Amino acid sequence: MNNLHKDSGVLYVVATPIGNLLDISARALEVLRSVALIAAEDTRHSKKLLAHYGIGTPLFALHEHNERAVTEKLLRRLAGGEDIALVADAGTPLISDPGFYLVRAARQAMLRLVPVPGPAALIAALSVAGLPSDRFMFEGFLPSKQAARRQRLQALASATATLVFYESSHRICDSLRDMADCLGGMREATVARELTKTFETVMHDTLNGLVDRVEADADQQRGEFVVLVQGAPARERSAIDEATVQLLGVLLSELPLKQAAGLAAKITGLSKNALYEQGLKLKESK
Repeated sequence: MNNLHKDSGVLYVVATPIGNLLDISARALEVLRSVALIAAEDTRHSKKLLAHYGIGTPLFALHEHNERAVTEKLLRRLAGGEDIALVADAGTPLISDPGFYLVRAARQAMLRLVPVPGPAALIAALSVAGLPSDRFMFEGFLPSKQAARRQRLQALASATATLVFYESSHRICDSLRDMADCLGGMREATVARELTKTFETVMHDTLNGLVDRVEADADQQRGEFVVLVQGAPARERSAIDEATVQLLGVLLSELPLKQAAGLAAKITGLSKNALYEQGLKLKESK
């Protein structure tokens, strides 16, 4: 922290509403009023928010197509002492939105960065989904092509954490069908649509049930979606199969028992204590 440029401006990463314009903090409004410039994903979209609150701060377009080209210009302004706010169209910047390249470059240049927290669609959806929230995996948008999408879902099939996805209106039905096929149609899931907006809906069912309900109602195929899926059941952590016994035997030939059991636990995900006990049996049998 002592190496930061103390005379530089601050890059504020500001969360903005995901729908309802009232969902913005007093601090965020203060920052948007006080900075020299607001770097926005879509200046036309952000103008509506600023106009609602009577904010006249200049806007500068920063989106996925120009972020690398304009980052150096923004870094120079920050280094010159100007404060800049980074906003996305909705929610928290960098969460499936542009801004990563600018933030990383500012960090590497030892410029000052300050988060101004607020709305994020994935957290809003998770809070009302009724699915375990102690551990979750945010996957953002799945691949648009079916083969790649199914490949990614199959790679996630054994994950025990709640899975969280963003999806668009023109792919929601296809994605739900692929989730049901690849993850299991009887898994509990939630589709949260148009959160905080006029036509907000939150549906909870099995994946098979959600496929049927969304396909049967054209209104439920419109808008922006967060899909949350129950994680896979945790496998039995104490069952030690023959392959694991062989692995433990190889590790014991090179390492002390405690280290061998610990490494085997990391590799297999099984209980370290159970592997230690198995290791003792192996050593005693020799």
